[in-house]
Amino acid sequence: QVQLVESGGGLVQAGGSLRLSCAASGLTISTYVMGWFRQAPGKERELVAAISSGGTTYYGDSVKGRFTISRDNAKNTVSLQMNSLRPEDTAVYYCAADRFWRTVVAGPGGVDYWGKGTLVTVSS
Repeated sequence: QVQLVESGGGLVQAGGSLRLSCAASGLTISTYVMGWFRQAPGKERELVAAISSGGTTYYGDSVKGRFTISRDNAKNTVSLQMNSLRPEDTAVYYCAADRFWRTVVAGPGGVDYWGKGTLVTVSS
């Protein structure tokens, strides 16, 4: 049974930093594309960042230069370092896994595995 468990969310002031982690079990992340999506109230779920098994990364335009995705294959975890946070970054952040890069980059539909999410709130 695959499980993705997020941690690290919380309340932070604008300009601050948070580091999200996703611990995977039931799958080996080194063979998957791992992604972080987010969903703000009243908005669609959107891709924030993704990392391929080979280390290729993708970032949404709104987070480029501020967020960094990384993976630790030995620990079977993927992380999202978030710096210079803004109130508009407030959302539930979800860890996701899929075999195919284009599935993850295309958006949330069709992605195989999801965590339950962790809430990030950025105050102004």
